Parts: sequence; structure tokens; C-alpha cells
Amino acid sequence: MSTKNKILDAAESLFADKGFNGTSLREITSLAEVNLAAVNYHFGSKKELIKAVMSRYMNELSPNLQASLLVICQQETKPSLNEVFSAFIDPLLSLNVFRENGTSNFLQLLGRGYTDSQGFLRWFLTTQYPEVITNFVTAVQRAYPELSAEDIFWRLHFTMGTVIFTMSSSDALMDIAKNDFEQDVDISDVIRKVIPFVAAGVGAPL
Repeated sequence: MSTKNKILDAAESLFADKGFNGTSLREITSLAEVNLAAVNYHFGSKKELIKAVMSRYMNELSPNLQASLLVICQQETKPSLNEVFSAFIDPLLSLNVFRENGTSNFLQLLGRGYTDSQGFLRWFLTTQYPEVITNFVTAVQRAYPELSAEDIFWRLHFTMGTVIFTMSSSDALMDIAKNDFEQDVDISDVIRKVIPFVAAGVGAPL
């Protein structure tokens, strides 16, 4: 494995587990078994390393998600909000093929970007992958045309909060499902359970 990928793998693991703010470059270099100069050479800074970790997933996810949302945007019949949010399922689960536990890792990293107040990361994702946002908003507008731009802003903000909290707690939720309800639940089950909830929230009466 190349030095660059060693650093990315170590950073991904630590960022998902401890957060961006809670992980030092020293911890990353120790886990990757490289020196600090290697991080500076390949990435230049911790911020650029965070972007690189997220880009590795987004470059895989973005084309699949764009295509899935485009189908919703272009279908002749008016989509339901459940259909809009369900368009995320297969692209997200395909990350498990891309990397081991890829879906869970990516969603945890995405959540860290919000809970750790990494504003630069949100700006980076929205400017580097704008088609995903555009297609998603278009699909929501097709499903619920009465929503204003302001309504969509607030409802998608609340949706993101729900999804991030759910995914950052996914391991605990799966344990509770097992212990309290004797259900074996994996990350795909968690995603499928949250979709009707967020779809109903976005679709709440004005």
C-alpha cells in the first residue's frame, strides 16, 4: 500500500471514531506508521487531509447518486418524497463494495463534519459536488411543488440533523434493537427505517 493510502486509511478510521477535532496528526502518523513530513508532503495540512478522506468517498458516491436522483427528476409521474429519499439507498449501500463498512464509515464522517463544526468541509462538499444538491432539491420540488425555497432549506436542514444523529448513533441503535427487541439490524436496515420518517417530515403540511 502506498504511503498516501496508508495516511488516508488511518485518518479515516480515527476521524470516524474520534471526530475531526478530536484526532491529532500525531495520532494519524502513529497509526499509519509514517512521519509528519509525509502528511505535509501528500496533503499539506489537516484540512486538506480531511477533504481528501471525504473526496475518496464522494468521488465514488456522487456519480451513482446523481444518476439515481436524475431518474426521479425525469420520470413522467410526480414522485413521492419516499421515492426521492429512497434514491439514496443503493448509492449509499454501494459504498460497502467500495470499502469495507464504507456506508457506515462515510455517514459517520459526514456527521462529524456537522457535529465538529467543520464549516469548510460543508462548503467544500457543496461546491465540489453541486449536481447532487441540485438534483436532490429538484426532486423534492417535483414531489412537493408547494414548498418555497425557504421551506426546503429548513426541512432539509432538519432532515440532515435527523440523519446525522441517527447515523452517528447507528452502532448503539443496532445494539438496542438486538438487546431490547431481539432484532438483528444492519446499516441498510437503519437507512430504510429512517427514510419514511424524514420523508414524512419534509412532506408535512404547510
